[in-house]
Amino acid sequence: MKKLLTLMCLAVGALSLAAPLQAQETKMLIAYFSWSGNTKSIAEQIHQKVGGDLVEIEPVRPYSRDYNTCLDEARQDQVNQARPELKTSIDNMARYDVIFLGYPNWWATIPMPVATFLEQYDFRGKTIVPFASHGGGRLGQSVTDIAKLSPQSTILEALSVSYGGGSSLSSDIDDWLDKNGLKK
Repeated sequence: MKKLLTLMCLAVGALSLAAPLQAQETKMLIAYFSWSGNTKSIAEQIHQKVGGDLVEIEPVRPYSRDYNTCLDEARQDQVNQARPELKTSIDNMARYDVIFLGYPNWWATIPMPVATFLEQYDFRGKTIVPFASHGGGRLGQSVTDIAKLSPQSTILEALSVSYGGGSSLSSDIDDWLDKNGLKK
């Protein structure tokens, strides 16, 4: 009986050590597209909190720095379902388990460079954690559109951030990470 009890204690101890190790081995990528810098700032804060790799999704042909011209370009890309060529390249997407995906809400959805990114890689079996900056449109239909472009992935609860998030951004990110079970 003592041997059985000892073996059970060793097994439970081994399991309790394996769980944190497994969580530490989760490879995370924070990929984001940012025009004004708001989404970039959010991505950098997430990166500070969860670690992993941080990558900006950059189109070969950038959008205009003029706000109104950018709106027109973004709308035209959306109407045409354009897939702008990207400068960004991920060498080994297969190594990532969790992909935080950041973007501004443009015309109630993801910017077309984000669509290109989602179609460029295989997200089958991966977990995608969306986060969006917006000027009042919240998430729009962006999460639905992400799911359509990566149907064999798991999409967790998205974070919606008004503009740059303000003074509560850090705690909002903490709460969101906690809800999604991703807090370090």
